[in-house]
Amino acid sequence: MNYTLGIRENLRPFLEQLLQVFFVGMNIGLQRTVIPALAETEFGVVHGSMTAVFAFIVSFGIVKGAMNFVSGHLSERVGRRRVLIWGWLAAFPIPFMILWAPNWGWIVVANVLLGVNQGFCWSMTVTAKMDIVKSSQRGMASGFNEFAGYGGVALAGLLTGYLASYCDPRTSLFAFGLAVILVALTAAVLTFTETLPFSRAEAARHKAGITSGPQPRYATGPDDPSVGQIFALVSWRNRTFMSLAQAGSVEKFVDALMWGLVPVFLVSQGASLIEIGWITGIYGFVWGGSQLWTGPLSDVVGRKWPTVTGVFLCSGGVLAFPFLATPTDWAVAAAITGLGMALLYPTLIAAMGDIAHPSWRGSALGVYRFWRDLGYAIGALAMGVIADVTGMLQAGFWLTGLAMALSGLWLILGMEETHPRLNPAPDQEETDA
Repeated sequence: MNYTLGIRENLRPFLEQLLQVFFVGMNIGLQRTVIPALAETEFGVVHGSMTAVFAFIVSFGIVKGAMNFVSGHLSERVGRRRVLIWGWLAAFPIPFMILWAPNWGWIVVANVLLGVNQGFCWSMTVTAKMDIVKSSQRGMASGFNEFAGYGGVALAGLLTGYLASYCDPRTSLFAFGLAVILVALTAAVLTFTETLPFSRAEAARHKAGITSGPQPRYATGPDDPSVGQIFALVSWRNRTFMSLAQAGSVEKFVDALMWGLVPVFLVSQGASLIEIGWITGIYGFVWGGSQLWTGPLSDVVGRKWPTVTGVFLCSGGVLAFPFLATPTDWAVAAAITGLGMALLYPTLIAAMGDIAHPSWRGSALGVYRFWRDLGYAIGALAMGVIADVTGMLQAGFWLTGLAMALSGLWLILGMEETHPRLNPAPDQEETDA
């Protein structure tokens, strides 16, 4: 079989992947508005304990990070489709745990399963897209993927805010979540194309020298690296990989803040569940929708400077948030933050895909996503502790904004441009000269 790369050439599997990541986003989005806002009244969290509130995000981040790492390597052994299906099976108990939870501990455990689901399913939609697209389309593919996923997050957050306002919160989350999981699992079993052969064919072409156009600066490493060698390469041995990994980790501070701290902060300021749903939804919609152009933008102007710009926009939006006082003002800050996330998020993934060799790209993306989603746990724990120690919810915003600014400086100093057209491999530069 001829495994030709390209979005148009592989439109059906590309659309199958978009459908899956939309469902994955909805599965996490159902927890974005209602659960943090009702942590005290519905699930018995001690009043004012932000560390306890953030515990469900900490458990999610640790497990999702680990499952990203596991799923990336596992998918190179058993295939992308099988790992995707396992991820949806892991999600099946979550709606029942939310419905029957006698205390907050059940929500923390449910988020362990959510971490498995996200680590397996979202990772596979990203990896599968990198398998089937051309190097010149990685930004576009990442942008479309994250648009679909975070569009699902935002839509689910908004819908569950309305449902919980007019119906029983637990029943509405149960029905919504179970429907999403069953439809997604059915689609994964019936209509998801296995893409691992594309990756293997690309690696074989590269090994045989059957390539054209600017050649990527694949990170230097062993021909057949072990899992430990790939982990070390992405985590600290390669400066650009390391810069991308730290930026991915720190940007999850922002999403942890919007998930856990912002709803609690807005409740303390007198906002309703519907207002909270709109504010967090605007963040998600701007983040998701803008990736339709920020991803392709990085295919034109490169990966580095859109990422750096996005990091500093997030920093500014987060730092402004606690100084504002109306739903309109908070919505504007949320939109600015969402735009920053849209600039950096798909571009980081595309940059990883640029310099990770196709024979171990899935594992490299898994390591990157391990560090990225571990940022949920690190950021949530730090925000919870600092809010409890200082007695100020605003301290979490200051911590996140400062961390993002420092991460942006690290990117400026440590990241090379990865786009093969703008910074090709040295032998290609010599040929062009």
